Amino acid sequence: MCYEEECECDGVGFPILGEPAPDFEAVTTHGKLKLSDLKGKWVVLFSHPADFTPVCTTEFIAFSQAEAEFKALNVQLIGLSIDSVHSHLAWVMNVKEKMGVEIPFPIIADLDMNVASKYGMIHPGQSSTAAVRAVFFIDDKGILRAMIYYPLSNGRYIPEIIRLVKALQTTDKAGVATPANWQPGEKVVVPAPATMEDAKVRLSQGYECKDWYLCFKNL
Repeated sequence: MCYEEECECDGVGFPILGEPAPDFEAVTTHGKLKLSDLKGKWVVLFSHPADFTPVCTTEFIAFSQAEAEFKALNVQLIGLSIDSVHSHLAWVMNVKEKMGVEIPFPIIADLDMNVASKYGMIHPGQSSTAAVRAVFFIDDKGILRAMIYYPLSNGRYIPEIIRLVKALQTTDKAGVATPANWQPGEKVVVPAPATMEDAKVRLSQGYECKDWYLCFKNL
């Protein structure tokens, strides 16, 4: 098992869903940041291969344009790449000057690959010196709830990241699951019954049931 200060599980440098997200303290474009200080907020930590690169620039613009929506969900965005803070600052200023977009969230400078190693962001099949496009969803209690990895060549779809945050928060609030292609406001999935008695009872509870094990309801 992995615990808060560990970065390897059975020799593989990946954090584990449902366990505390590996803590870190890092230099960012907004000053020093310690992950554990952000408890009480949800965190979307995402890595990118390098500053001043085309796909990364489009992603940071997209994240910045959606920042208000993330903030409304009590989400702190945090970017990261294996670049210096000076490179980050120059890139942020360039995006503001050339594209007219201000990047409002901190970007971690991870030259020693400390955070990247803890979160399994370095995939040698892609690059040994650049982070892949990883996304980590950390809840307000500091627990890692979901993660998505993309290759260097393809940018992320920000609406899916927002949708997944909403799905996770809906699960926590209502004790339900969300089906494939779920969007906020749509029916959710009632947890599967654990006993025969539960299976019988649920058929009389007014749910929309396809069968005893698959029932939907409105929130």
